[in-house]
Amino acid sequence: MIVSSALMIWKGLIVVTGSESPIVVVLSGSMEPAFHRGDLLFLTNFQDDPIRAGEIVVFKVEGRDIPIVHRVIKIHEKENGNIKFLTKGDNNEVDDRGLYKKGQNWLEKKDVVGRARGFLPYVGMVTIIMNDYPKFKYALLAVMGAYVLLKRES
Repeated sequence: MIVSSALMIWKGLIVVTGSESPIVVVLSGSMEPAFHRGDLLFLTNFQDDPIRAGEIVVFKVEGRDIPIVHRVIKIHEKENGNIKFLTKGDNNEVDDRGLYKKGQNWLEKKDVVGRARGFLPYVGMVTIIMNDYPKFKYALLAVMGAYVLLKRES
């Protein structure tokens, strides 16, 4: 019941925010001082809302599994309304062209998972710890499983 409730809440957030992943964890220090490793970001991705320079976006690049959280630094808007943009981490020296797929110099709206609308500092550290230390993850799952099996309802 807990799992199905969590799934329903997640799917509801996807519908309300328009983002395929409405909540993400910052995994690196590339956006410091704006966001730190372990910060939990809340995203929206409404299609009619234009992307502007200065916004923080979460995007996926072909060939990479993990989305990237960086700031839009340049916009290239065509006469037909198509927008392409360039990103960069606040803590990085150069723009993200080296992170994009080979031959790609700009991102498009289809690459965006969402735009940061709010955050909770360091709440995502649990996720990072579980990924960095798999034994901790299995121990936590074992404790939760034992709790479910041994807890009796009165």
